[in-house]
Amino acid sequence: MTKVLVVDDEEHIRLLYSEELKDEGYEVDTAKDARDAAKKIESFKPDIITLDIRMPGTDGIEFLRKFREKNKTTPVILCTAYSDYKQDFRVWASEAYVVKSSDLTPLKNTIKEVLEKIDAEK
Repeated sequence: MTKVLVVDDEEHIRLLYSEELKDEGYEVDTAKDARDAAKKIESFKPDIITLDIRMPGTDGIEFLRKFREKNKTTPVILCTAYSDYKQDFRVWASEAYVVKSSDLTPLKNTIKEVLEKIDAEK
């Protein structure tokens, strides 16, 4: 079963994503911030990560930079309510960028597309 780690500081977003992704057949764990995510990555070993950009402490872009120094293969999808980050070259280290919405279809489709692309490259 594919493992998805959802990293977001908003509890209701974590719960929503978790439930919706479990319904899609994924095994899901959540993290409330970058520090929590680093711990969960070690123990949960996700196949893909959804990562919020604006979080207290270390933001998602800085976390992504540090994560890529250690792990260049686990795909990361940035999920944020702010579309203006799309132009920031620092987000290019992620596999995809999704603007948060009450409709999770774009996120679900993006996860499937990224995973299919990785499977095709194997």
